[in-house]
Amino acid sequence: MREITLEELLEAGCHFGHQVTRQNPKARDFVFEARDGIHIIDLAKTKVGLEEAGAFIRDLASRGGSLVVVGTKRQAQPTVIAQVKKAEELGAGDGLFSITNRWIGGILTNFAEVSKNFAKLADIEEKLKNEEERSKYTKKEIGDWGKEKQKLESFYGGISSMKKTPDALFIIDSHLEDLAVREAKVMGVPTVAFVDTNSDPEVIDYPIPANDDALGSVELIVKFIMDAWIEGKKVLKDNTEKVLRQAQDKLAKEEKKAVATESSSNLKKEKKVLRQAQDKPKKEVKTKTKTKTKKLKNS
Repeated sequence: MREITLEELLEAGCHFGHQVTRQNPKARDFVFEARDGIHIIDLAKTKVGLEEAGAFIRDLASRGGSLVVVGTKRQAQPTVIAQVKKAEELGAGDGLFSITNRWIGGILTNFAEVSKNFAKLADIEEKLKNEEERSKYTKKEIGDWGKEKQKLESFYGGISSMKKTPDALFIIDSHLEDLAVREAKVMGVPTVAFVDTNSDPEVIDYPIPANDDALGSVELIVKFIMDAWIEGKKVLKDNTEKVLRQAQDKLAKEEKKAVATESSSNLKKEKKVLRQAQDKPKKEVKTKTKTKTKKLKNS
């Protein structure tokens, strides 16, 4: 995982907080100073928080965990979509999900019920693809399916393939996504999140003190976290391939040993048969000699 510099954070505008009047008292620890009525975030603490969050995400990916990226605000949507797509193209999409429209209540606390909508979306998509199925319904009914599909996709498109509660959430703007934070707290799901000066850092497991409104700040931090995820997935792939190679090598050795044992056994059998074949004429001569001698004695 690469080291991020204070200069990068500064250039991206990560240090600009909210107005002094909008401050959350619990956010004082990472406020450097107030300038012209605006709080300035201590970038040294941003760097520490970001690196800790990146290490957690990397470890999560390397263990085969799952992550939901929650970025519903206008500044975050295109960045989240682009970074998730990049991860998928690089083969790191397994276990990675995203929500870019709005957080639907119950995604964590009532997953069994919400997952019924995932099944409903999959069913509608299957019906729309099947020409034979479509022929059984009117144009109006098919049109209604299309509208329902569009609605469900806007809510659940990025998480519709999720089979269980995720292992972690990465949230852009913990203040805006308060419902997601509370659900994660109830369900014991670890959270990584942007924590601006109007947010409560104590409810987040891996807070990243940073500006969650500036496009540059959002792009830099989301990219850093997603790169950590991709790196973790690469570690998982390498470890899996290593275990597979070790298993194949072990199997090959066992097969080689078995062949050698079988060859040794076959060689012993062949030697025994050969000895028996060599001894047979001798036994026959000996038997004939005994018989002849016996006849001579009798005569």
